[in-house]
Amino acid sequence: MNLQPHPDSAKITVTCAVITVSDTRTTETDQSGQLIKQLLLTANHAVGVYAIIKDEPAQIQAQIELLGKTSNVDALIFNGGTGIAPRDTTYDAIEKLLAKTLPGFGELFRFLSYQQIGSRAIASRAVAGIYQNKLIFSLPGSSTAVLLGMEKLILPELVHLVTQLDDTRRQRVV
Repeated sequence: MNLQPHPDSAKITVTCAVITVSDTRTTETDQSGQLIKQLLLTANHAVGVYAIIKDEPAQIQAQIELLGKTSNVDALIFNGGTGIAPRDTTYDAIEKLLAKTLPGFGELFRFLSYQQIGSRAIASRAVAGIYQNKLIFSLPGSSTAVLLGMEKLILPELVHLVTQLDDTRRQRVV
């Protein structure tokens, strides 16, 4: 049984914003943000914005609202702040802004994560959805989790999901 999605009929470069949510990381120590950027570029996508912001709901939402108005960004990929510790507020900040959620993203991420780390996967609040006609993905901050989410979920579906949101791109792909 083939579980691979049908191939996208056209190669499209998706421009992404990579946002690390952390109270302690810097550009020099942000391994997960750098990994996301590297994986996107290797897959022939573009990184239009890269930022590190504090794990503060107002900062997270302000970043989303700003990027929602940015016409050259198709998708926002956050990492960090998805656990249940008091300072983990990324899920709460993002979830409130989503016009549509992609429940399968979080469900599949936790399933795949369970296969790697066992029952600790239940503490992940990975989430994805749509805001201002842009995709938003939110992954845990560990590089292992980022690699899993990017390779197994985001990169295989990024072009397909963007073309579903963008009628002009969908017309060019058909």
